Amino acid sequence: MNRIRPLIIQSVKFSKYSRGFKTYSRVFQDVQIKAKKEEQSNKNDQFKQSQLSKLEDQQRQGQIPLSQFIKGFTVATIFLVGGVLEGYWMGKTPENDRSVIELKDIERSPSYATVAVVNDAIQKIVKIVGEENITISEGEIKSHSADSSKFVLPKEDEEPYCVVYPRSSEQVSNIVKICYDKYIPIVPVSGGTSIEGHYIATRKGISLDLSRMNKLIALHEDDMDVVVQPGMEWTELNEILKPRGLMFGPDPAPGAMIGGIVSTNASGTNAYKFGGAKDNVLALKVVLADGTIIRTKRRSKKSSNGYNLTNLFIGAEGTLGIVVEATLKLHPLPKSEAIALMNFKTIGDATRTVADIVKSGIDCNALEFMDDRQMRAVIEMGSGGDRKWSAHHLLMMKLGGNNKGVVKESIKQVQSLGKKNGGFNFDVATNEADKNAIWQVRKTLLWNSLGWARKIKPNARVMPTDVCVPVSKLPALMSRVMAKMDDANLLATAAGHAGDGNLHILVIYEPEQIEIAHKLVNEMSREAIKLDGTISGEHGIGMSDKREFLEEELGEGTIGAMRSIKYALDKRLIMNPDHIFKIDPAEHRIANE
Repeated sequence: MNRIRPLIIQSVKFSKYSRGFKTYSRVFQDVQIKAKKEEQSNKNDQFKQSQLSKLEDQQRQGQIPLSQFIKGFTVATIFLVGGVLEGYWMGKTPENDRSVIELKDIERSPSYATVAVVNDAIQKIVKIVGEENITISEGEIKSHSADSSKFVLPKEDEEPYCVVYPRSSEQVSNIVKICYDKYIPIVPVSGGTSIEGHYIATRKGISLDLSRMNKLIALHEDDMDVVVQPGMEWTELNEILKPRGLMFGPDPAPGAMIGGIVSTNASGTNAYKFGGAKDNVLALKVVLADGTIIRTKRRSKKSSNGYNLTNLFIGAEGTLGIVVEATLKLHPLPKSEAIALMNFKTIGDATRTVADIVKSGIDCNALEFMDDRQMRAVIEMGSGGDRKWSAHHLLMMKLGGNNKGVVKESIKQVQSLGKKNGGFNFDVATNEADKNAIWQVRKTLLWNSLGWARKIKPNARVMPTDVCVPVSKLPALMSRVMAKMDDANLLATAAGHAGDGNLHILVIYEPEQIEIAHKLVNEMSREAIKLDGTISGEHGIGMSDKREFLEEELGEGTIGAMRSIKYALDKRLIMNPDHIFKIDPAEHRIANE
C-alpha cells in the first residue's frame, strides 16, 4: 500500500492546485483504513481455513463426532463460498432466452473495485505509461469530469481516481487488461469538445485521455485514405492534407479529435456533401473491454466479408471498446468554391429553397441555416466583420465545382430558386478572406448567442442541443420549439445543417432557470420524435437527458438489442458505463442533479 504514496506526492508536487495534497491525503488515509480492514478480513479467512484443517485432522483421528465436524465445516466454509459468489455476481450477465436484454432482466447493480484495489492497479499502470503520463491532480481530474457544456455533471463521489495518458495501442491494451481484471471502469476522452456528457465519470474508475496519441501513421495519396491515432485534431489533419489537394470531410467543432468524432458519429457543416463519421471511416483498430485488440476491416473501399464491425463502434461513445486507430476516407479539395448568402422572411421560405436546391442536383458542399435571432446576435456582437448583415433568417451555401464556370452556373441557379421562394439580399463571396470571415460567423454562433444574451442578462448561460428531422418538417419543428421558448420567457437562437434537417438550438437561461431550460430541451426531443425525427443528429447521447427519450424514439426492443451487444462485448460493464442507456436497474439520475 505504501507504493502509492510516491505517486501521490509527486503528482501533487507538480500540480498548481494547492488543495490536491489535502484531498489525496484524505484519500490515502481512507485507503489505509480500507486496506487494514481487507488485511484483517484476509487474516480471518486464513484463521478459518486453519481451523477447518484442524477439524479435518481431528475427525480423521476419531477425536470428534462426524456431526460436530459437519457443523464446524459449515461455519468455516460459508465465508469462502461467499467470496466465490461475490466474484460470480460481479461479472454475472443477465440470462434469458430472448435476443434482447431489458432493464427489468438485470437482477442487480454492477459492482466495481474498491479504492485499495484501484490504487494497486494504478501502481501497475504507472509501470506501463510512466509517472509523467498519469496524474491525480485535482485540476486535471476536474477538467476530465465535466464537458464544455457544464450542464451534465458527475456527482461528488463519481469523479475518476486519476487521468492516464497512453501513447500507443499496446499501452491502451495493457491498461484495459488491468482494469478488466480488477473491475475498474474506464472513461475514454480525446478532444473534450462534446457537450452531452460523453466523458462524465459515473462509477469513478480512470479517465483515459487519448490526446497524446496524435500521430499520422500512414498517408496513401493514391488511395485517398489516411491512418491516424485518435488524438489527431481534424483541423491539424486538414492542414497536412491541404498541400496535397486532399481533405477530411467532416468539420465538427474546432479542437475535436478523430477519436471523439468517430465515437459520436460527428459531422459538422460539411455534412450535406461529405456526410458524417460513418461515411468517412474505412476501418478501425479497437481495444475491447478485456484488452483484446481487433481490426474491423482492411483499407479497401468495399468489403462484403461478414458483420460491419466498423459501424458498430462508430457512435458507440466508447461503451463497446476504445478506438486507438482509424483509417479515414479522404476527398479532393474543391478546385473552385464560392459562398452564397440569401435572407428569408420565414422559415418555410428558406426550407422550401433548401428542398429545391437538393432536388436540383446543384453541387453544394454545405447548406447551412441561421435564424433571425441568431442573426441579431451576430449584429449585436459585431462578429460579422465589415459585411452588412440583415436580422432575417439566413441560408449560407458553399457552392463547389471543378472550375469557376461550374460554380458560376450554380450561383445563378441558387439565386433563381431563392427568389422564387421570396429570398432577398443575395450575395456571393469568392475570395478566401471573405469566405473565411463568413464561415467564421457560422462556427462561432454559440459565443455570439451567449455574448448577446449577457448584454441583456449578465448571468446568462447557454444550453446547446440538437435534433434532426426530415427537411420538410423543419418549419413545423422550429415554430413549435420557439413558441415553447417564448411561453417560458426564455431566449433561444437556432441554426443548423439545413441540407439534412439537423437543427441546433441554443437555449439561453439564468442559473435559477436551469430546470425550465432542461424541460424545454426535453420538449424539443419529443417534438422531433413526433415529426419522425431523431433526438440527436450529431451530438450523441452521452449522459444527457436524451437517454430518457431513446426508448421512446427507437422502442424497448431496440434498446434491449443494444444492451445485449454491450453485455456481449463488455461483460463486466467497465467501458464508459451508464452512457447512452441504463445498465443499472437501481439508477436514478437527472442530468442537472
